[in-house]
Amino acid sequence: MPALDGIRVLDMTQYEAGTSCTQMLGWMGADVVKVESPNGDPGRGVTRDPSKISQYFLNYNSNKRSVVLDLRKPEGRDLLLRMAPNYHVFVENYGPGVVERLGIDYDAMKAANPSIIYARVKGFGTWGPYANYNSYDWVAQASAGTFSITGEPGGPPVMVQPSFADSGTGIQTAYAILASYIRMLRTGEGELIEASMQEAVTFFMKTAGLAAWGEAPQERIGNRRGAPSGIYQCKGGGPNDYVFIFTATSTQWDTFCAVIGQPELCDDARFATAAARAQNGQFLYDLTGEWCLQRSKYEAMHEMAGAGVPCSAIFDTLDLFQDPHLVERQLIHTIQHTTAGPVKVFRNPVLMPESQAPLKAAPTLGQHTDEVLASDLGLASADLDSLRSNGIIG
Repeated sequence: MPALDGIRVLDMTQYEAGTSCTQMLGWMGADVVKVESPNGDPGRGVTRDPSKISQYFLNYNSNKRSVVLDLRKPEGRDLLLRMAPNYHVFVENYGPGVVERLGIDYDAMKAANPSIIYARVKGFGTWGPYANYNSYDWVAQASAGTFSITGEPGGPPVMVQPSFADSGTGIQTAYAILASYIRMLRTGEGELIEASMQEAVTFFMKTAGLAAWGEAPQERIGNRRGAPSGIYQCKGGGPNDYVFIFTATSTQWDTFCAVIGQPELCDDARFATAAARAQNGQFLYDLTGEWCLQRSKYEAMHEMAGAGVPCSAIFDTLDLFQDPHLVERQLIHTIQHTTAGPVKVFRNPVLMPESQAPLKAAPTLGQHTDEVLASDLGLASADLDSLRSNGIIG
């Protein structure tokens, strides 16, 4: 049985920071009902080809049902509040002040369901000097310091492309919701949960900021991590024909020397310690660079990693879909979508064979409006037709 079977979630999220949270809950079996406006989650429109369904939306909304309510109308808000007693969790990540204007803030939802767990995901939280600032993933990363430590020494800050501010915040919020749910089972009491994207990303800076912990700005160090660790170009000359090598221990250093055919370096005083290797790093970088240029990135990876030296080819976004390891582990699934046909999506990256639900494609807009309102509120077909004709539901 899925771990969260029986838990019901009202999902009023959009884009990624909130949707990634509720998707995690859906992957583990929660009944996630995504409440959308008549125009839908704006994430549905994130696509380079308007003639095709948004892969972005598909990536963050699997294992959900979709209900369309126009919350700008009193009748739509009333329907949502009437639905609330049937749910354990409510999640939203609207911009500052939106849920208050719609009349669906924590106080309103708690009045409808005193034991509800209400999770709000905001760029900077709901208080403090930045509380009214809008945020997206890159804004959160900029405000948490990640750009400041990324780039070459002496160069400008560099944007970090993976959206871990959005999804990282979502995952942390999902964890908090589950802890709060356990508490609710013990006490019968709900809770207001607040996640700040800035704070969630700052959490990931605990290791990167160690060198100058709270005392000075961390300097950018580029692609090198203490000789011979770093990124090296490999045979082929393509934009991603590179490999990353990392020697963290003396044993890995010794093994590295053997792999590149230079075992005598282990006894060379210039390289006896990590500090000595850093001081004489250019020699090691040049030597390692020559070794890598004679091999493809995969050949370099297999020689190094196979011997015990932490190493990986620099995978590009096509490699991820073709990599034999990921293919064998079935990280990427092809599933059937109602209108788009076969689509490729990620499964839960954490395997829980006894606890996860079967993977289902993201819903079409309003696909489940009638079935949810009928089961939650007992509305008959005539009631639904009337609400739809008046633009309250879709």
